Amino acid sequence: MQKEELLHLHMLLVHVKKYYESITGEEINTEHYTALNISPVHIHKNKISHKRAILTLGNEIVQHIRTHHNPLIKYHPEVPPEKIATE
Repeated sequence: MQKEELLHLHMLLVHVKKYYESITGEEINTEHYTALNISPVHIHKNKISHKRAILTLGNEIVQHIRTHHNPLIKYHPEVPPEKIATE
């Protein structure tokens, strides 16, 4: 993956976190991500640093959702797929 793509993915994850927090009113604890001291605008940092930041932030977002929400979504066969896609 090119560095530019990593920067884009890094920024996208930051936006996902902010969007999630804005619609749920919950704050995601990103202690480990913050400790890395890197953001998507730090274009001078190397690819490895951005990869580590992406994986750390993604993991913290997923862990928050797993601990605060029911991770199991039950689908019923009689529900049309279009309805599921819109939920």
